Amino acid sequence: MREETKRWIEADQRHGWHPFTPYDAWVAPEHEPLMIVRGEGVWLWDSEGRRYLDGNSSIWTNIHGHARAEINRAIIDQLGRIAHSSYLGAGHPWGSELAARLAGFFPRGTLERVFFSDDGSTAVEVALKMAMQFRMQTGEPQRQGFVAFENGYHGDTLGAASLGGVARFFDRFRGLGPEVRHVSGMAGLADLDPRTINAVVIEPLIQGVNEMRVWPPGMLAELRKWCDASGVLLILDEVMTGFGRTGTMFACQQEDVIPDFLCLAKGLSGGYLPLAATLTTAKVHDAFRGGAERAFYYGHSFTANPLGCAAALASLDLFESDRVLELLPGRIARIDELLAGLASRHPRVAEIRRCGMISGIALYPVSASDPRDGTALCLAARRHGLLTRAIRDTVVLMPPLCVTEEELEHAVGALDRALAES
Repeated sequence: MREETKRWIEADQRHGWHPFTPYDAWVAPEHEPLMIVRGEGVWLWDSEGRRYLDGNSSIWTNIHGHARAEINRAIIDQLGRIAHSSYLGAGHPWGSELAARLAGFFPRGTLERVFFSDDGSTAVEVALKMAMQFRMQTGEPQRQGFVAFENGYHGDTLGAASLGGVARFFDRFRGLGPEVRHVSGMAGLADLDPRTINAVVIEPLIQGVNEMRVWPPGMLAELRKWCDASGVLLILDEVMTGFGRTGTMFACQQEDVIPDFLCLAKGLSGGYLPLAATLTTAKVHDAFRGGAERAFYYGHSFTANPLGCAAALASLDLFESDRVLELLPGRIARIDELLAGLASRHPRVAEIRRCGMISGIALYPVSASDPRDGTALCLAARRHGLLTRAIRDTVVLMPPLCVTEEELEHAVGALDRALAES
C-alpha cells in the first residue's frame, strides 16, 4: 500500500465519521477502506490505482457518468461569473431557468412552483412544512397527520425521519416529529379517518431502502384517486426514482399521476453537487400569498446555489443530446437478460427485484450457521472491479444511465464471480 494511502486511511479512521457505517467494522484490521481519487464515465479509481465500475451511481446520484465534459464546462463557466449568491430576497438567471424547465416536464397548470433546497431530506422536509402551513392557512388546522408506508425511507432530518418505516433507522426517534401513521399498502388506508390526514407520502413504483421492493402496477394511480376522494394531499418522494432511473424522466409519469408535491434531489444536478427541489401547485402556493404572516419561513444558505443550478441545466441538456430516455429500453432489457442468467446459475439468488435501471439482487444465506449478508458479496465483487452497496441481504445494482452493454456485462460478471466464490 502506498504511503499516502496509509496516511489518508489513518487520518480517516482517527477523525472521520461515515454515514450508515458501523465504526468497529470500519476500523477492523481485515478491512481496507477505499480512498476514491478519480472518476471517468461509469468508472472510479482508488488511490492504489485499482478501477471499479460505479455500480450504485455514487449512492444513487450520478446520471451521465463522472467527469462529463459538458457538466464540467458549465460549472467552470459559472465559477467565472459567480459561485454563490443568496436566494433570499434576490434571484439569478440559473435558478429561474431551472425552475421553469422542471415545471415544464408537467402539464401546464399543475406543478408550476419550485422551491429549492439542498438534498433529499430537505426536499421532503419542505413538502411536510408547506403542507402543514397550507392546512393552517386554508381553514383545516385539524389536518396535521401524515401517512407513510412501512419500510419506507424519506431521509434523516427529523420530519423526514418521522416518515421512515425502517425500524433499525427510525424507531429511537418515534414521536419526536410530526404525527405519522404507517400502513403496509392501500388496504391500510381504509382504517384511517381521512378528515385528520394532511398528506400521504410514498416512494413511487419502488421503495429503495426496503431492499428495492417494487409496488404493484396501478397502485400509484389508485392512491391518487383515494387522495382526491378524501381531500388528502399526495407527496411523491422521487429523490431516488427521478431523472430516468425507472425508465421515464419521473416515476409518476408511468401511471399518469400528478402529485401535490414532488420531491427531487440526487440526480437533479447529474450527481455533481448538492441540490434539491420541491415542486408544488398554484393552489398550494396561493395559500401563502398575502402579508408577512402568511409567508413560508423556511430556507437554506445555499438554496438554489448557482453552481448546482448550472450543473442541473447541463444535465437536463444531456438528456436531450444523449437521447438518454430513448436509449434506456435497450439497456433495461440487457440488464434483465444478464440478471436472469445470474439467478439461473446461482442458487443463492433468491429474487431479482427491478424497476427500470434500478435492480436489487436478493440473496439466501450461505447456510443456517453462516448467514452471510449482501455486504460480504459486495466486498467480494470489489475484488473483481465492481463497487456497490448492499441493503441487508439485497445487493443494489444501479449504474449511471450512460452505462454501455459491455459495462453492464462487467458489472454482472463481477457479481457472478463473487457468488461463485461464496
